[in-house]
Amino acid sequence: MFFKKETQNCVIIGSGPAGYSAAIYAARANMNPILFTGVQPGGQLTTTTDVDNYLGFPEGVNGNDLMNNCKKQAERFNTKIINQSVNHVVLSNIKGGTHRIFLDGKKCIESRGVIVATGSTPKFVGINKEKKFIGLGVSFCATCDGFFHKEKNVAVVGGGDTALEEANYLAKICKKVYLIVRKNYFKASKILQYRILRKKNIKVFFCSNVTEIIGDNFLEGIKIFNQKTETSKNILISGLFIAIGHVPNTEIFKNELDLDEKGYIVVQKGKTITSKPGVFAAGDVQDPDYRQAITSAGTGCMAALDLEKYLSLYLESIT
Repeated sequence: MFFKKETQNCVIIGSGPAGYSAAIYAARANMNPILFTGVQPGGQLTTTTDVDNYLGFPEGVNGNDLMNNCKKQAERFNTKIINQSVNHVVLSNIKGGTHRIFLDGKKCIESRGVIVATGSTPKFVGINKEKKFIGLGVSFCATCDGFFHKEKNVAVVGGGDTALEEANYLAKICKKVYLIVRKNYFKASKILQYRILRKKNIKVFFCSNVTEIIGDNFLEGIKIFNQKTETSKNILISGLFIAIGHVPNTEIFKNELDLDEKGYIVVQKGKTITSKPGVFAAGDVQDPDYRQAITSAGTGCMAALDLEKYLSLYLESIT
């Protein structure tokens, strides 16, 4: 890929709802954005068969179709979309400075503004069929996919706050929720533990692991192993919700941006402004709490507006 020598105004790293939303707003503001899709063009939604809670789709929408539409909309405003990954960055500490974004080999592009929208990756249990059945019974988000299992039996893996929050949410709409905890205790807060133990339709399996996913073309059940009794049992369920954490995709920013203890990019409260001038973060890469497509798209819009304001102030200062 050949890039002209002039410095760009807006480079977007990542192509999920945050990246494409940022691209649309940046393009409409005449920032001529260049977007690098990364290794998973479209982000996590491309692994979701049905998205039922995104505003504007009363009948729901296929995850791939939604992201293809986002891409087309960004292209309509002349966003330059490049199917490559960024493997290294050198970010300036100077206001109005130039950031350097490196691709495969020695290819480099320079830009005054950068929007990071690289998302996060869910942690997997590490069993056969787990990735194959994503969207076919395996999920990482109860808020996103719980509705599809209404009045059915489901299972949640994990013992932290996220897992118990997922189980509590599912218990309101599902017939039975099995909570599978690896240790012999919860890591979650006491108030969440109290709520879970009061739910009559939640059954907790401590000291247990999921060892097998049952089903040929979609998830039909799971096999769990109890470490104390050294016995296994099969449970018939329609949905398996894995809630053992996410890893933000921030490896290339470790020595360039301020990250929190979990590796998420630190932004100013209510903003998308990072620790480097001209660099903004949107979507799951800076959001350990919500992780929804619609909130990601919202912060993508915010990042573009924050960058537009930054560039206008920079241009005023040099004229």
